[in-house]
Amino acid sequence: MKFAENCVARVTRNLRPGVWRKDFPAIVLLASVYFLAGKLGLSLAFVHPSSTAIWPPSGIALAAFLLLGYRVWPGVLMGAFFVNLTTAGTVLTSLGIATGNTAEGVIAAYLVVKFANGRNAFNRTADTFKFAAACLTAPVAAATIGVSALSFGGFAPWPEFRSIWLTWWLGDAVGAMLVGALIILWTADMALRWTWAQLVEMITLVTCMIVVGEIVFCGVLIPDLKSHPVEYLCIPFLLWAALRFGQKEAIATTVTLSGIAAWGTVRGFGPFASHDKNDSLLLLQAFMGIVAVMTLALAAMSAERRHIEQDVTNLAVTDPLTGLANYRKLVDVLDAEVRRYNRTGRPFSVLLIDMDQLKKINDSYGHLAGSHALCRLSDILRVYCRNIDTAARYGGDEFALVLPETAEEEARRVALRICERVREDAEEPPISVSIGTATYPRSGATIELMLNAADRAMYEMKSSRRAGAAPLNDGAKLASTGAD
Repeated sequence: MKFAENCVARVTRNLRPGVWRKDFPAIVLLASVYFLAGKLGLSLAFVHPSSTAIWPPSGIALAAFLLLGYRVWPGVLMGAFFVNLTTAGTVLTSLGIATGNTAEGVIAAYLVVKFANGRNAFNRTADTFKFAAACLTAPVAAATIGVSALSFGGFAPWPEFRSIWLTWWLGDAVGAMLVGALIILWTADMALRWTWAQLVEMITLVTCMIVVGEIVFCGVLIPDLKSHPVEYLCIPFLLWAALRFGQKEAIATTVTLSGIAAWGTVRGFGPFASHDKNDSLLLLQAFMGIVAVMTLALAAMSAERRHIEQDVTNLAVTDPLTGLANYRKLVDVLDAEVRRYNRTGRPFSVLLIDMDQLKKINDSYGHLAGSHALCRLSDILRVYCRNIDTAARYGGDEFALVLPETAEEEARRVALRICERVREDAEEPPISVSIGTATYPRSGATIELMLNAADRAMYEMKSSRRAGAAPLNDGAKLASTGAD
């Protein structure tokens, strides 16, 4: 009871004056798309003019509610009403069917948001299965209300209630899985970030899928395959899409195969074709529903694995407190810069930056304030870095900044800008820094010698400041202009 009240509340909260005027274009467009997709689906209705095993509008409605909100429900209602009014039945039966179709979309969207992370349902394997469960559950409402309306209106015989209901339910469920997932995934991110190698691989994959689909389901080359389980020949290509690419490509490949399979099955070809076209499509849809869930789950699992690997890689080279590079990454960058110098002869510089009196900040303000002070300094380094520069946490209160293709004088100007920015930072507690610079190969012929030179310059600067002076020695050491 509470579930029904929540669904009704989500729909009726948008009945305020002015809401429809704002969303009128979206509602009209949704109704038009729903109507056209419904007519396409009902062109394959064999058990009853209003019941088909292929029903794309259920996916359109689900995606619309998830992406645009429940306020566009009139578009689904109008689209479903005119589809059925122009097919079979009366105004009353068409209104009943449209109500069931609208309720189906609302229930499916509510379940996906409640249990499957909404439009992000395909980011995790568990949520993908929950999305499939919602797509299987919600069509019960549309099938029950729709077939009941036709039966009570005298447009469907009661003895055929079961077969019509099963066709209605399965068509809506698979349509929600395939079309809904396709729209949600591709509208979330339409950019294609393929390399040329990936583009060639994708073209090869699609070509192979089309060729195999034509052979298996359309009778190309081998006309009679009804007695052989050759539909499984398509699975390796779906696995290819799921594991090598992502969720978007996986669902697009699955929908492409589904279209080819439906076209061939209706024409009497393929392993699912029989004398009864409706039974043939039911078998095909059951197969495609299982395949779609498997493909999306594997794609989500593969994406999760890639994200975990990326996180592990980032943790290995990133300081967890500041988010800057760690010592391991710093050494790798310096080694790469030395190799670059050996090729190009262009020098590079390193700044070693020490936060003064961090222990005093920890003792006076607490360790959380000290950690925040380190993060403040890291933010300054991040802002004043070029894209080619690398800022790293060198030690507890020491930072390093690698400046590729930067000579000694340029490095000194960068250090002065950092000092100026630290001085302008008015946040409490105040911070100050001491900076030592070193330039390769002038300051040392190896990474160790270079870092030692910068470290000596930094501590000489710190000692000079304690003695009351802050000399500059050819850019090798700098006085901080920040407050103590």
